[in-house]
Amino acid sequence: MGRTPLLIALAVSALAAGSGLAQQPVRPLPKVGGCPLGYYSSGGYCVPSSSGNTRGAIEKSDNSCPLGFYSSGNYCLSSPSNEREAIQKTGNACPLGWFSSGSYCVKSR
Repeated sequence: MGRTPLLIALAVSALAAGSGLAQQPVRPLPKVGGCPLGYYSSGGYCVPSSSGNTRGAIEKSDNSCPLGFYSSGNYCLSSPSNEREAIQKTGNACPLGWFSSGSYCVKSR
């Protein structure tokens, strides 16, 4: 009986560690018009604010946003519940492990 809870705890820990989903990185973006919510202008960039509430963003392409993102000016911001990363699609296909969402590729779970 003493080993069962330990084995269950180890299995849950392993699953949690292996399921680390990539979220959209929070990093400076090239400035295109005004900066998105949670970013401020610095030179030719939109820089994440230090508030800790800033969400990852990507430049908007074809006036739409990928699955899990919403529009903020000329950018798409990651939704609060989104645990996926998106990149702009190059050509007609996405890399292995990513799926197409409009003009973007979104990382599969």
